[in-house]
This record gives sequence, structure tokens and C-alpha cells, in this order.
Amino acid sequence: QVQLVESGGGLVQPGGSLRLSCVASGLRLDEYVIGWFRQAPGKEREGVSCVSHSAYWTYYADSVKGRFTISRDGARNTIYLQMNSLKPEDTALYYCTTDLTTSERCPTDSIYRGQGTQVTVSS
Repeated sequence: QVQLVESGGGLVQPGGSLRLSCVASGLRLDEYVIGWFRQAPGKEREGVSCVSHSAYWTYYADSVKGRFTISRDGARNTIYLQMNSLKPEDTALYYCTTDLTTSERCPTDSIYRGQGTQVTVSS
């Protein structure tokens, strides 16, 4: 059984940092493209950042470029999203997902996804 579990969210002041983790069981995260997406109430789902199975290709939404960094730890079967200089507009439920693609593109469907971790940026 495949399971993705996110953690690391919380309440942070503007300008602060958080590191999100996505741990997988039943699936090797270093065999597929993995994406971090976010969903805020009343807004469309947004692809935030994605990383290829080789980690040579990464994608960042314009809204997070220069502030967020995606990385993977193969030994821990974990994908991280380091989020710096957080803004109130970054507030959302963040989740990791894959559609099992190995092409250099973000997942377009969620074959597997976690429940998400809430990030709230507020003073």
C-alpha cells in the first residue's frame, strides 16, 4: 500500500521559514517526478515545485522562485520543500503528489497524494 505523509507545516510570521517533508512508503520517490502543490480556500490548485527522479530537473512557480527550494533524500525516501521569506499569500494546504511520470514535467494528475500539511503565514 502506497502512502505519502507530509509534515512540517504550521503558523509562521511573514518573512519566516518552514521546511516541509514528504515521506513515502510503498513507493520509491526517487523513481518518479514528485510535485509539491498547494490549495488555498477559494483558489485554484497551484503547482509550487517539482523535482525529477534524477533530481537534475526542478520546477518552481514564479510566485515562489528564489524563496523555495525542493530537494530529495533517497536514503530517507523523502522530498523536502524549504520555504523562506514566507508571505501571507503562501498560506495554503501543501501536499506532495505523483502521477508516476518520469518525464520532466510536474504531475498533471494525483495517482498518489498525501493528506497535506497546513501552512499559515500571519502576523
